Amino acid sequence: MSRIDETMEFIPIRIAVLTVSDTRSLAEDRSGQTLVDRIERAGHTVADRKIIQDERAQIAEQLRAWVADPEIDVVISTGGTGLTGRDVTVEAHRDVYEKEIEAFGTVFTLISMEKIGTSAVQSRATGGVAGGTYLFALPGSPGACKDAWDGILEKQLDYRHRPCNFVEIMPRLDEHLRRK
Repeated sequence: MSRIDETMEFIPIRIAVLTVSDTRSLAEDRSGQTLVDRIERAGHTVADRKIIQDERAQIAEQLRAWVADPEIDVVISTGGTGLTGRDVTVEAHRDVYEKEIEAFGTVFTLISMEKIGTSAVQSRATGGVAGGTYLFALPGSPGACKDAWDGILEKQLDYRHRPCNFVEIMPRLDEHLRRK
């Protein structure tokens, strides 16, 4: 069963938060702030935070810049995961992924169904890995950010989580790049 092994040392990680919005400013960014608050409360570091418009190339460019930054372990974006024409965050993430974490979206949908019922099908939350960095795209509502953090990310980004977690395999995420 899922649990935190309190005998192990907590390992803080560095997380960048990206809000994708054509209209929000930092002062109005409740979803990004929800993530920042939860990241810091968990003992991790907010390594960077930005707001950019719903433009696929700009989103992918920012994701790639953070993937290339050795001071960032995880990127969490919020916004642009819906079904409208301006919602291109998922496509931008997939432009960057080396591997997709397919079950992330599935588990997020299961958690969302408990709160919003079948409306959960309208979200396209996704997760993946590129260059040894985890990338997660969440919907743009504070509630969805809370659900994803509280239900998935808080546990998977805690080295003490058992039976397994994302942090313990971080050193091996880019091992294919080191092979000769």
